[in-house]
Amino acid sequence: MTRIILIGAGRGGRALVQLFHKDPSVEIVGVADKDEGAPGIVLARELGLPVAANYRKFLKADAADLIIDVTGDPDVGREVYRLRPHGTEVIGGKTARFISDFAGTRNQAECLQDQYQLAMRELEARAEGEFIIGSNLKMKEISGLISKVAPTPTTVLIRGESGTGKELVARAIHRNGTRSNHPLVTLNCTALSPALLESELFGYRRGAFTGAYNDSKGLFEKADGGTMFLDEIGDMSLEIQAKFLRTLQTGEIRAVGDMRTRKVSVRIVAATNRNLETAIREGTFREDLFYRINTFTITLPPLRERIEDIPFLAEYFLLRARAKVNKKVENIAPQALALLKNYSWPGNLRELENIIERAVVLTSSSTVEAEHLPLHVQDVVSFKPQMGFMPSKARAIAQFEREALSSYLVKADGNISRAAKLAKIPRRTFHRLLAKHRISIGSAREQE
Repeated sequence: MTRIILIGAGRGGRALVQLFHKDPSVEIVGVADKDEGAPGIVLARELGLPVAANYRKFLKADAADLIIDVTGDPDVGREVYRLRPHGTEVIGGKTARFISDFAGTRNQAECLQDQYQLAMRELEARAEGEFIIGSNLKMKEISGLISKVAPTPTTVLIRGESGTGKELVARAIHRNGTRSNHPLVTLNCTALSPALLESELFGYRRGAFTGAYNDSKGLFEKADGGTMFLDEIGDMSLEIQAKFLRTLQTGEIRAVGDMRTRKVSVRIVAATNRNLETAIREGTFREDLFYRINTFTITLPPLRERIEDIPFLAEYFLLRARAKVNKKVENIAPQALALLKNYSWPGNLRELENIIERAVVLTSSSTVEAEHLPLHVQDVVSFKPQMGFMPSKARAIAQFEREALSSYLVKADGNISRAAKLAKIPRRTFHRLLAKHRISIGSAREQE
């Protein structure tokens, strides 16, 4: 490890502190500047590095391999060279200025790259949609909760089934909060293994593991001053839960492979479709973390509980699909809208959006008709007196069985044993019903 003393802590010195502090092969043993408010001195204090107004303090100890003098003062340069410990190299003059300029340019480029990536994430996410209230009383209540909690720093837990719009709520909270001028960083905890999730959240240092050729900032550091949305937090491993809890309690992060910690200020908005109370009893979720994130809870209703909003939502998704597909489709036929209102929507808003887009693709006119909807939506049961009581009953039961089986399969991610357990029926019975209705795992997933 190379031990370095930095003399001169102006903007160039600050850039060098930033550059070398990130490098695990370098140890900064001292930063000196006669101005105690110099940018490099302020940063060094924040990082817990030794600082001094008199550089001679550091030269007395034989503790450095390299001294970098960026003061530009010839008298300082001559004295440093004279007082340097035996075997210590000194860099000054134009060479030192070149190094500091290079460090400043590199730090600026990294900062711009991070800002660009965050901006692209935000633009892509905004293109996905907005939080829609509608006329449902529960959704109006949720809108009121968002307006009250958004301006505060309070941690928020959003609960609800998959596809109910949890990320849209998180974005509404960020957009209406005091941190809206800072980044909103999103992460799905299910998408990454525990090792990758730790690196993604906290960052890593060069050499921390195979393939770590450079330092990398974690999402906590990128979200500093802003908001982080953690989707499916219930799927986070116990090991990562412990590290995440520590960050919530102390506001400190430690990158993988780093011995040092650093402070961050990030508001947390988390979401889950799991029953966390059950997960606590099963030992897969920490109780102390639950109480930490459960400060303020917003529970989103499934789409089947806000049927009155379907015409409005369908119209909204029609406008989005029309723009995406670049096709002039003006309206949805009354019969098609009636079928949409009678469907149970196991996939919630996401399923409705996909079905409307599919219909826009299929229609050859300016109207979405019932025939453009998927068969499982067209086959919604409606009572027809002419069929007679028993045939109507049998048809209703069959439709219920098909929808229930598909829904259980989707929730169990295609695992028949887990689906049967959720349905509270024997696995053999579940298998027999699948065969009876000719339902495959693939077709069930298509209905999600």
